[in-house]
Amino acid sequence: MSSGEHARLRSTRYAPSVSGRARLDGRGRWGTIGAMTSMYGVDGSGSKYVAAAGALAREVLAAHAADVDATGRFPAEAIEALARSGLSGLFAPGQLGGGGQGPRVFAAVVEELARGCSSAAMIYVMHIAASQVIAASITLDSRDTILREIAAGKHLTTLAFSESGSRSQFWAPISVLEPRDGGYVVSAQKSWVTAAHHADSLVTSARCPGASSAVDSVIYLVRPRAAEVRVKGTFNGLGLRGNDSAPVQIDGYQLGHRDLLTEMGDGMKATLEVVVPWFCVGTAALANGLCMAAVEATAAHLGSAAFEHSGTLLRDLPTLRARLAEMSVRAQQARALLGHAVGELENPSPSTTLALMQSRLAALQAAVDVTDLAMKAGGGAAYSKHLPLERLFRDARAGWVMAPTADHLHDFIGRSLTGMPLIDPGP
Repeated sequence: MSSGEHARLRSTRYAPSVSGRARLDGRGRWGTIGAMTSMYGVDGSGSKYVAAAGALAREVLAAHAADVDATGRFPAEAIEALARSGLSGLFAPGQLGGGGQGPRVFAAVVEELARGCSSAAMIYVMHIAASQVIAASITLDSRDTILREIAAGKHLTTLAFSESGSRSQFWAPISVLEPRDGGYVVSAQKSWVTAAHHADSLVTSARCPGASSAVDSVIYLVRPRAAEVRVKGTFNGLGLRGNDSAPVQIDGYQLGHRDLLTEMGDGMKATLEVVVPWFCVGTAALANGLCMAAVEATAAHLGSAAFEHSGTLLRDLPTLRARLAEMSVRAQQARALLGHAVGELENPSPSTTLALMQSRLAALQAAVDVTDLAMKAGGGAAYSKHLPLERLFRDARAGWVMAPTADHLHDFIGRSLTGMPLIDPGP
């Protein structure tokens, strides 16, 4: 290799891409969607949606991410842009005006959004997961109307499963539907509902009347503007500070059979077959997006910050290059496992649920480790918030405690591998 070629290679900063030719500029911005489409197997029309998500993440989400984090405010600009672009309805049924896309595109789109603003990406994940429960319902009378509104970007929905009494064991509601006047009435204390102040509907769960165990449940729809529904407080968390997560108090909410999203007793079935797959894919992709953002920002910093006295760059230090290499490998491992999991969803097998849980746990662990390494590689510039790494570091830790928590995932995976039931029904 000539000295000129050697110098040219030393001055080039690469970002992952399907062609291997995409480069980061001096501000650490990404330029192609190749890595997303190849890793998750997106092709054809799906690629244009991933490209649209990437453009929106760069031009809108990233532009407001620091302010959303600093002030803890709802990322209104991002959510409005998602609605206008059609991405909010991308996974609604095509016959109702939606995009009719599947988990592969979901993973790639969320990863792009998370690179721009993880709070907005979290709201998006919960919206899509909840909308899939609505789409799968055969009992909800307003199903098609709501899905048309979602497809048109006029309806924001979210999941509201966890309760203060069951904490992170979201599959075990404490609240019970009580029969009354030919319908039902329910009271519940739902904890940490994403987009609590802004959602147009809540997809939530309760025990069936006369339930013999916590898993004898039903999923139903709540309109949060009703007088019986109150959002209590605001969110002031360590990370994902703009996701508007707050407790919701439901007092004597009345509903009929046509407000149910599942038949009585089918709540756990829908949770395992709809909620868990979409939630696992979405949150794993979000964590992977954080990893990619950290790798890119770290690479850009190491390739631009210089020692003036010697004329060398931070990238000339082998210890920092080694940290960056480890970050990249961990990120790609997590992304590859998620790619495998979405493939399992397309061709279900007895190992599909296991693959989904493994992919989510791997992504959560990678996000924590990669952002920790990024903070060490970034040094004072990262610690003093001159780089986005400190925000990514905090955001990555939210996934660790989000139900099902990392501890739950370890237990679920261990139970699955040893032939035990995934969830203990309990009393």
